[in-house]
Amino acid sequence: MAHGPLPLAVAWVPPLPAAESAAGARFTQPRRWEDSCWRPRAGSPAWEKMAPRSSRGIAPAMLCGLSLFLGFPGLVWVQISVPPQSSPHTEPHPCHTCRGLVDSFNKGLERTIRDNFGGGNTAWEEEKLSKYKDSETRLVEVLEGVCSKSDFECHRLLELSEELVESWWFHKQQEAPDLFQWLCSDSLKLCCPSGTFGPSCLPCPGGAERPCGGYGHCEGEGTRGGSGHCDCQAGYGGEACGQCGLGYFEAERNASHLVCSACFGPCARCSGPEESHCLQCKKGWALHHLKCVDIDECGTERASCGADQFCVNTEGSYECRDCAKACLGCMGAGPGRCKKCSPGYQQVGSKCLDVDECETAVCPGENQQCENTEGSYRCICADGYKQMEGICVKEQIPVSGLLLGDDGGRAGGAAADVLRCHHLRTGHTGRQG
Repeated sequence: MAHGPLPLAVAWVPPLPAAESAAGARFTQPRRWEDSCWRPRAGSPAWEKMAPRSSRGIAPAMLCGLSLFLGFPGLVWVQISVPPQSSPHTEPHPCHTCRGLVDSFNKGLERTIRDNFGGGNTAWEEEKLSKYKDSETRLVEVLEGVCSKSDFECHRLLELSEELVESWWFHKQQEAPDLFQWLCSDSLKLCCPSGTFGPSCLPCPGGAERPCGGYGHCEGEGTRGGSGHCDCQAGYGGEACGQCGLGYFEAERNASHLVCSACFGPCARCSGPEESHCLQCKKGWALHHLKCVDIDECGTERASCGADQFCVNTEGSYECRDCAKACLGCMGAGPGRCKKCSPGYQQVGSKCLDVDECETAVCPGENQQCENTEGSYRCICADGYKQMEGICVKEQIPVSGLLLGDDGGRAGGAAADVLRCHHLRTGHTGRQG
């Protein structure tokens, strides 16, 4: 299958703040392919700890190579791919990837501190753990499992933020204990505080404390993207979901609380739940004495049906249904509501009924008989005959390799005699050209 031009997918990571320029300096330099997967600095205790593990198989190398193949390392990632045949896959927002990375990192912290505390000599273990708690060895153990093998977005982000994570681990933990806030929001600028959205982290409609009034979702909330538009829950509407939507009314409201309840069925706007509380009707209904009455579109010019269809009114709308086969135009269902009869039908009383063409001699061929059909007829060979070269000839019974007629005579000559007589009578030789 031929495809059009291959699309370019570009993911952008914002530059680091000036305060982190030293830690993030290597972000702006192209990296060697062997540095593209995360590893500690060469020569460090963590490097010595990991060195024996690096030769445990080709799986890590294959994962690294596949990650490189799918995404070029650096600040801009370009991926060329054939458009998918099924529904396109939506990649997670970088903020969500960063949040997942931090959550996995925190779980790794819990796992490593637990695994290294076995009970027994409490004083000795507390001294051991105090050294291990903030060590590079522990950092390496946590980072080894922070991304699943198939999560390429996580690996890509970890590569970009490696030195930031190391800087936080060794120098920033005390002043910035919240890694998510420090890394994802303040340093990488991928996320916004809750209740805000967009590049400048603007408050969502309704305010950051209660975005969309608590009755909807702010599009892009918590990320550096999105429009900030409120997707309101059913029954709520308005810019900040602070009003009742179409078909709902205010059942209760105070300074911080709004309850919207449904109007009576066909009401679009109402002052209460009863039928008599309608103020405006939905499409297909008309307000009459504070009640919504169904409009019969079939009795007005609002309905639009085809020439061979008829209109059926429904609550708030209408349907177009096909006329009966006997009708050319109709006013309703069945052969008794025809405007005119179709060919092959005739009007009998108030109905269009099938004409039995077989009552007249309509099949002139020899050994033919007429078969009536709905609105028409067809000519078929009589019982014991079959069609051959446009005429009906007697069916033959095969006996010992010879075709014999009912009288046991040779069938070949009999069939030939029939054909010759037919040809002499009609002047047809049976030959082509």
